[in-house]
Amino acid sequence: MPLRHAPMTRFLASGFHVAFAAWTLLCAGAFGATPVAPAPAPVQKPAPQTIEPIAVAEILARGDADERMIEEIATQAQQPDPAEKLVAPIEVLAADIRTLSTTFNRSDLELLPAMEFENLERFWQFYDNQLAAWRGELQNITARYSEAAAELAERRAAWEATRVTNASGGLPAALSSRVNGILAEIARAEEALSSRLNSELKLANRGNAVQAIVDSAMKALRAESAGVESRLLVIDASPLSGAWRDTVAAQPAASTFAAQWALQHEFLAKYFAANAWKQRALVAAALLLLAVLVWVSRQRGKLAASHPDTRLLEPVLQRPISSWLLVVLLGVLYIDRDAPTIVQQSALFLAPIPVLRLLPRKGYAVLGPWPYVVTALYVFHQLGSVLVRTSPLGRGHLLVTGVLTLAALLWLLIRLRSRARMSLVATHYWALRSVSWLFVAAVLVGMVANAVGSVSLAEAATRGVVGSSYVALVLYAANAVLSSILKLLLKQPAISRFRVATYHAEALLQSLGWLLNIAALAMWVIVTLKSFRVYRPIAEWMAGMLRSPFEFGQISVTLGSVLVFLFSIWVSLWLAKMMRIVLRDAVLPNIELPHGASNSIATLSYYAVATVGLVVAVAATGLQLSQLTIVVGALGVGIGFGLQNIVNNFVSGLILMFERPIQPGDVVEVAGTSGTVRQIGMRATRLATAEGADVVVPNGTLLSQNLLNWTLGNKSRRLDVNVGVAHGSDLKRVLDILMDAAATTPGLAASPAPSVTLTGIGTSSLNFGISAWTNDFDNWGAIRSNMTVRVCDALTAAGIPFPQQDLHLRSISPELRAELAGVGPRQAR
Repeated sequence: MPLRHAPMTRFLASGFHVAFAAWTLLCAGAFGATPVAPAPAPVQKPAPQTIEPIAVAEILARGDADERMIEEIATQAQQPDPAEKLVAPIEVLAADIRTLSTTFNRSDLELLPAMEFENLERFWQFYDNQLAAWRGELQNITARYSEAAAELAERRAAWEATRVTNASGGLPAALSSRVNGILAEIARAEEALSSRLNSELKLANRGNAVQAIVDSAMKALRAESAGVESRLLVIDASPLSGAWRDTVAAQPAASTFAAQWALQHEFLAKYFAANAWKQRALVAAALLLLAVLVWVSRQRGKLAASHPDTRLLEPVLQRPISSWLLVVLLGVLYIDRDAPTIVQQSALFLAPIPVLRLLPRKGYAVLGPWPYVVTALYVFHQLGSVLVRTSPLGRGHLLVTGVLTLAALLWLLIRLRSRARMSLVATHYWALRSVSWLFVAAVLVGMVANAVGSVSLAEAATRGVVGSSYVALVLYAANAVLSSILKLLLKQPAISRFRVATYHAEALLQSLGWLLNIAALAMWVIVTLKSFRVYRPIAEWMAGMLRSPFEFGQISVTLGSVLVFLFSIWVSLWLAKMMRIVLRDAVLPNIELPHGASNSIATLSYYAVATVGLVVAVAATGLQLSQLTIVVGALGVGIGFGLQNIVNNFVSGLILMFERPIQPGDVVEVAGTSGTVRQIGMRATRLATAEGADVVVPNGTLLSQNLLNWTLGNKSRRLDVNVGVAHGSDLKRVLDILMDAAATTPGLAASPAPSVTLTGIGTSSLNFGISAWTNDFDNWGAIRSNMTVRVCDALTAAGIPFPQQDLHLRSISPELRAELAGVGPRQAR
């Protein structure tokens, strides 16, 4: 007999559920089961070993210590058993599990709707998690007594060895009595512990029996779920033309209906009771988020004045309550992913208002009224869940939903072709059109399946199109809201005052936005596959493909391990880059370190984190280092022959990091190239020349050739200017003039003071040299030019002649004589 879905009120039953939290990016496992704790392992006896007897001189002292330990164990064994508090919970669990196991028989499971079947799976998983937690607590209690029993056994073995060794009368009577007394006390303590361990063993057996029921039920559900997808191609009702005459399909299954309703409410009550602490934490986080959004909204005037680019975030600033509600509802879908299905359904049912209010304007510009249409279709489709899906009314509702959805999709395709193509990126345009055409095909398949009597296929197709379209709008709006919240937080003065947040805000926002887009896309794909009821076979196929081994000699890897390796490498490089940025821009500048030490620490930290990430990535793939012997050997040969220069430069880079002969910002000259050091890498160093070019110099060259560093110790530079005056000039006066000109030049250091010396007497001049120092290395050329100009002006103003040379001609032709005298050649004749 066909079954009916739970009534519409189940979508509103948890409307007051305030299980709120922020966005999480673990999309791949968003709807996965919670990991199950392993069953408690039996206490293993220690391996046999040689027991050394206690020395005679240590018997008294050892006896006192062991007696205190035995007394503590005996006292602990006589106290109330902490495992008794676990008796009532296991009995309650056993009763609830027995009740759940008798709720539906196998024929009922075959007829359960997909949503109710998923809810039943989650309910059994909930009990399995509860039982695993109970077993873990029992294991912790048992471990304490097991450790005490093992300690007693070890002490007893030592004392028995002592008694056997001295059995021939080697011990005095007092010591022999002491040994026997200690052994008797150990026997009494062991007896008390044995009784306690026996009771806990019985309790563990009880838990194992209950676990067997849970395992059997979950195995049956897994076997039944494997056939859920196969029902999509089965004719499970009469054709639509004769459905109105099918009175059997119109009869509701009252008993099964009541069982589904009771199951929903029982699961809901038990889930919230078991996770009360989690719900309180989520409520607190939600209230904190609300307070932050309201506060930021009230500060939007000041924020817009100081950051004009935040005007694009007006929807979030003007509607903080809607933004908060949307984030909260999305948090319910992510964080309460193991909750009853009614929780997720209620969250989606309450999301239309904030979604429509917060959808970006670009979305309305492209889609037009499509968001309103999809929201109305989703609500209309969900209202039909109160109908029996195989009844005439239910099938008619499904047909109407399909027709309306088909019309909406065709209208969207026409709009995309006529108006929205120019406002979309080409990739987004073709992706949207392709998905729309696939949805059109799915709706047509659902309508045909409904007509021929395959109601399961029709329901899956229609539900998949409508549900995935609506979820896409929810994720798009939530992604926009979360991106806006991140931008608002980075604009706050409390965060923007950090240098790393100011300099790298755009890159950080770009990375986070990329992650949010990937998470939203992955979430939408998972929801779409679940809506079409093809998620399980696709997930199993992908899991099998990822686990398939590929063997290369002794090395065996899987596609999953390769993907894990690549993902681990990417994460490690990203973490290394972030650590280098934080250290270089936020942490190390606030610490007094030697010149260049901060750059070395940041760079070495980057490579250290990257190296650790590489090791972790190799370990995550499950590869053993012994399997890589051949690869490592081949790599060693390659390094020996073909990679010598690379290894040389790498080792040279490490030496540069530790010795720090050059640092970023230093002005150096090496191999005929002069420039400013911009970046020191592990293989090469980048120099920026005065002409604006970047020169990459291998690190090995910096160590093997002469390196001139103008700014290693300080940024002082000596300026030399040579001056010549004519013979006969007053030497003392010239020295004073030159000294005054140099001393009054701006930019020169007061210490050491400028100096002027007579460097030599030339054939036509008296040569002087001016030496001065400046601490402004970057502008030393301009300072030297200024000092030269001042020297020339001072000598000219003082009338000091510059050197001149006289030319005496002994013989000259008449023509040249006349030309020098200003008379032409013809006149001279």
